[in-house]
Amino acid sequence: MAKKQFKTESKRLLDLMINSVYTNKDIFLRELISNASDALDKLHFKALTDNSGITAGDLYIRIQPDKKARTLTITDNGIGMTKEELEQNLGTIAKSGTLAFRSAMNAKDAKDSSNGEKPEGENENTEVANDGPEVIGQFGVGFYSAFMVAKRITVISRAYGSEEANMWTSEGLDGYTVEPAALAFPGTVVTLWLKDNAGDENYDKYLETYTLRELVRKYSDYIRYPIKMEVETTRVKEHECECEHEHEDGEECTCEHEHKDPEYETVTEDQTLNSMVPLWRRNKAELKDEDYNSFYTDKFHDYEAPLMHIHSRIEGAVTYNSLLYIPASAPYNLYSKNYKRGLQLYSNGVLIMESCEDLLPEYFGFVKGLVDSPDISLNISREMLQQNRQLRAIANGLKKKIRSELEKMLENSRSDYEKFFAAFGLSLKYGIYESYGMEAENLQDLLMFRSAKEDKLITLREYVDAMTGNQTEIYYACGESPEMIRSLPQYKYLIDKGCDVLMMTDNVDEFMVKMMNGYKGKPFKSITDNDVNIAGEDEKKAMEEKQAENKELLDAIKTALGEKVKEVRLSARLADSPAALTSEGPLSLEMEKVLSEMPLGGEAKAERILELNPDHPVFEALRKAKDAGEDELANYAKLIYSEALMMAGLKIDDPAGFAAAINALMTK
Repeated sequence: MAKKQFKTESKRLLDLMINSVYTNKDIFLRELISNASDALDKLHFKALTDNSGITAGDLYIRIQPDKKARTLTITDNGIGMTKEELEQNLGTIAKSGTLAFRSAMNAKDAKDSSNGEKPEGENENTEVANDGPEVIGQFGVGFYSAFMVAKRITVISRAYGSEEANMWTSEGLDGYTVEPAALAFPGTVVTLWLKDNAGDENYDKYLETYTLRELVRKYSDYIRYPIKMEVETTRVKEHECECEHEHEDGEECTCEHEHKDPEYETVTEDQTLNSMVPLWRRNKAELKDEDYNSFYTDKFHDYEAPLMHIHSRIEGAVTYNSLLYIPASAPYNLYSKNYKRGLQLYSNGVLIMESCEDLLPEYFGFVKGLVDSPDISLNISREMLQQNRQLRAIANGLKKKIRSELEKMLENSRSDYEKFFAAFGLSLKYGIYESYGMEAENLQDLLMFRSAKEDKLITLREYVDAMTGNQTEIYYACGESPEMIRSLPQYKYLIDKGCDVLMMTDNVDEFMVKMMNGYKGKPFKSITDNDVNIAGEDEKKAMEEKQAENKELLDAIKTALGEKVKEVRLSARLADSPAALTSEGPLSLEMEKVLSEMPLGGEAKAERILELNPDHPVFEALRKAKDAGEDELANYAKLIYSEALMMAGLKIDDPAGFAAAINALMTK
């Protein structure tokens, strides 16, 4: 029989389908199973309308490997195809009977909607049932992925209601033939003659039971029809007991006579490879926490139950089911380049992508779970997904849903939320910083910091609600630990004034608050900034007078320190400390400290201001040193500056000089 050529641009398009759209050879089985599932869907839908008596329990998909012949056969007893349909669906690349069926159903739904049978808009629905057919693939598209592993393919098909069968045969780019064939039942039988092994390409693995089982489990576990395969298993061979009395079925013999060692036999069993019913499509009212937790630990390989699950169905402009989990603990590599974030993406229960990063913003990258949407095409590449409008709509919906559920946890289960924030709060902070504050509105109410006054975690909202009447700024302090922050000279002054201080101990904190530009109209103010001052008018006036009186001394200290500081001034907010460093300008002392630890950040310097406590005995010692001479004052100035550096957590400029000055004082 003469071969027919494909009816499109043919060879170039087929080559593109095989080598460009699909880059993972394993998915060919997913595509063929999805096509078979579509055929079963169509027959099931037809049976509902013509009362033929066919039920979902009568329908199946069968996989049959033949190692000797090196063939892999996928059979379904679905709607089948006529000769014309074989040529239309397989002779014209990208022609899809499934797509036409879906279009017809969508047109019907649109007509029903216009008659008031289906409300418009988007809503969340916990009832996850759907009576209509949900076809998955596009036969004329996904089918050709089989040529990635097969050198020859035959498709024998017999349409439901017909006695005639036909066989489509092709070896790829050279065209195809269609000829009469025999098939005992309506349906389709697709047989692949696998390519010869070459180099690293091992096509024999697609004949192994383990490989086929794993591919079905990974990509097609939730196909609604049973996927069957004959599997060889070993079991204990039954044998008659030598006792004279009878035993009940399954009863172990306890008689005192010699028993034979168990004998084993190899048998072939018909096994169903898929679980068929996705958990996320079941009604939430039917499920318990144990069901969700068991699914999570099994599917995402976590030994610890999740902190929270989020199960929802959205219908509207885009329809999808989602099942998301907040893990109880952060993975060890969460903040490394090796961490793989993203959700599993399904189209009607068929896995499209193992980790779809585009479904989650990076700051929610710790979320595990999956999304299943009939609106996402099964036959789609990663590049096309990135531009997919439906995918962007789903991602936006998921972001809002996660934030909403976390806010509910914060309100209703404080201890669980604090456990969550301890594990993943850093991700939220980086989300604000790395977006240059654009995500601040979404994330700011999820942040928590330790309160100096209450010694517990509080939110920014709780801090603002508790602010004293004359306080207009949100005070915070950055440091390696709460203990170090409490030792800062400026800390006690604010606490004594009745103000609270948020203690921030993550390196990103200072950078994050700079990006936030305040909260609810209240600006953030570091207690080490030079312009923090909540003193009364009388206190301010008294300090201005002391500043003027000691101008000559302060100028001399500035001259002794040179470019190390921008200014030397007196301060009333140092409590019991003799001196402290503050900063001026966009770069704070804490930012300088963090940047100095980075490979390229050593040159970053804050504009330092040395503040002195005029009521401390050390200040009187400085006055005496000035009277003793310029060298004496310079030594004392360097000592007090080095002390201020240590209190701020910064490195001393000249450790050897500092030690020498201490020794000189001790031996004086």
